[in-house]
Amino acid sequence: MSDTIGGLTSFLRQSVSAFHAVDAICERLRGAGFRELQESGHWELTPGERCFVTRNLSSVIAFTVPARGFAPIQAVASHSDSPTFRVKERGELEERDGYVVLNTERYGGMIMSTWMDRPLSVAGRLLLRTERGLESKLVRVDRDLVLIPSLAIHFNREANDGYKFNPQVDMLPLWGDASAKGGLLRAVAEAAGVEAERIAGSDLYLYNRMLPSVWGEGGCYISAPRLDDLECAYTSLCGFLAAKPGDHINLYCAFDNEEVGSGTRQGADSDFLEATLRRAARALGADDEALAAALASSFLVSADNAHAPHPNHPEKYDPTNRCRMNEGVVVKFSANQRYATDGVSRALFCEICARAGVPVQFFANRSDMPGGSTLGNISGSHVSIPTVDVGLAQLAMHSSFETAGTRDAEHMARALTAFYESEIRANADGMYCLK
Repeated sequence: MSDTIGGLTSFLRQSVSAFHAVDAICERLRGAGFRELQESGHWELTPGERCFVTRNLSSVIAFTVPARGFAPIQAVASHSDSPTFRVKERGELEERDGYVVLNTERYGGMIMSTWMDRPLSVAGRLLLRTERGLESKLVRVDRDLVLIPSLAIHFNREANDGYKFNPQVDMLPLWGDASAKGGLLRAVAEAAGVEAERIAGSDLYLYNRMLPSVWGEGGCYISAPRLDDLECAYTSLCGFLAAKPGDHINLYCAFDNEEVGSGTRQGADSDFLEATLRRAARALGADDEALAAALASSFLVSADNAHAPHPNHPEKYDPTNRCRMNEGVVVKFSANQRYATDGVSRALFCEICARAGVPVQFFANRSDMPGGSTLGNISGSHVSIPTVDVGLAQLAMHSSFETAGTRDAEHMARALTAFYESEIRANADGMYCLK
């Protein structure tokens, strides 16, 4: 197993919710000497510094300041969230037939059947009453806690013929027998090491307990929960931390809530990125004119996984723009701008990959299929810079257990290291210099 895949599996095991993913990212940033800033505090920056800031504990932006101070920005953005089920505020339903089940609702667009008949648990964030006020604490119930049982084929003869799952009927997890009633809050409090009476609020989600698995001939595949998009969040962090400093600002983003449209205060459709850049510019003595000039020579890589052709359904994919696992970083295109790649961003990114010896492939949806979208254009509506949408090929996107190629994680880490170490400059509109 490569060091990159070993690190990825460790990161996936930690990142059982968006809160835990950002906590794992921040742990690695602190270990690399990054200083934490607070949005609620005053910022003072000096050339050569490395800093990061979080919002809602589920989104993070980290950046390095070059020796010359404020400069153009080269950024990579991914997302920290994945489709799952949120535990509702009143999380337990009344006992029925000797069972207690949890009341949940969908978060994002998942393949619901993949959540059935496998060990699940609960993780997220608690708000605790303390002498200083309300404080956040991450919680993870680290044991097999609940399960969503399938209905036996004898009572659901349509199960293999296109059955439509109802999330309020079919997808509620079994929590225990009658004796479990009222115990969810106690179980969560025990896992957090606090008294249940101190819990003033919570954001709790189900997570798949299955561990990452490397399999296939020669260990060519990895399957795990939350590969979309934690594989890109991790490999872009690897590139960010490995890159040697240059004359530009290197910036790393992991945004929450991409799976539900990004329209939150911590999502890509918020002011988080724009506000961070403006505050950093101001703290380094740059005015609005300097910021505008820097943005004109800036560049964003939106990193979110791509669709590999399904071995049993090749007809679902474009005849020429299809990507395969283990064959390199994927550049994604869409005429209706669901992906932000254009000729400029494609040319610059592919040139960087070519110089680094990283293979590149291309993806576009069939012209009669709308496909998905990601956060590139959303963040671009707030900070308008050239953007390329990239990812790694995977199967079963939005399943509770997804599959990707083991060699591609190293491809992405190398590509983004090279991106962060390159110098991109706009000499004029439509004219670019790459060093």
